[in-house]
Amino acid sequence: MEILSTGIDFFLHLDKHLAEIIQQYGAWTYVILFLIIFCETGLVVTPILPGDSLLFAAGALAAVGGLNPVMLFMMLTLAAVLGDSVNYGIGHFAGPKVFHEEKSRFFRKEYLDRTHAFYEKHGGKTIIIARFIPIIRTFAPFVAGVGAMTYPKFFAYNVAGGMSWIAVFVFGGFYFGNLPAVKHNFAGVIAGIIFVSILPGIIEFARHRFRGKTRVSRVP
Repeated sequence: MEILSTGIDFFLHLDKHLAEIIQQYGAWTYVILFLIIFCETGLVVTPILPGDSLLFAAGALAAVGGLNPVMLFMMLTLAAVLGDSVNYGIGHFAGPKVFHEEKSRFFRKEYLDRTHAFYEKHGGKTIIIARFIPIIRTFAPFVAGVGAMTYPKFFAYNVAGGMSWIAVFVFGGFYFGNLPAVKHNFAGVIAGIIFVSILPGIIEFARHRFRGKTRVSRVP
C-alpha cells in the first residue's frame, strides 16, 4: 500500500517532483526525461511509466524557465520515435512467439489482443491514434512489428504520431500549465489528463464486455 501511495503521489505532483529533479540534476533532466519516454514507448514491460502527464508537467516547468521548450520537444520527439522503432524491432523478431503464449511473466497477453483489435478497427492510423492512449501506445508498435505493416509505412506514422504527441502535451503544458486556475489545481489537472487518456481504453473494454454478454445471452 505504501508503494501504491508513493506512486499516486508522484503522478499527482509531477510538477514538484520534476522541479526537484531539475534543481538536483540540471541539464541531465533532459536525459532522464528522454529515458522515461523512450522506455514508456519502447519497452512492452514498462507501459505504466508516466507519459501524457509527464510531458504536460515538463512543458509547464519550461514556461517558468526550468527547461527549454524547444529542446524538450526535439529530445522527447526523438525519444518517442526511437522508442517505437525499437519496439517495432522487438515485435518483428520476438512477437510471433509471444502471441502464442497465453501467459507471460513480464506482461499480459490481453494487452496484445486488445491492441490487435485496435488495429483491426483503425488500420495503420493506430500508430498515430495510439500515441494518445496509455497501454495501447506501448503495445501498438510491438504489434506492428509482428506483421501488421511494413517498416517504411510504420516509420512515417511513427514520426507523425511522435511529433504530434510530444507537441500537444509539451506545448500544452507550456502555454496552459502556469495559468493561475491550472497552477492552483495542478494535481486535479494531472488526474484529469490521466483519466481522459485512459477513457478510450475504458470505453473499448466496456464495449467488448457488453458484446460478450450480449452474445452469451443470445445463446439458446
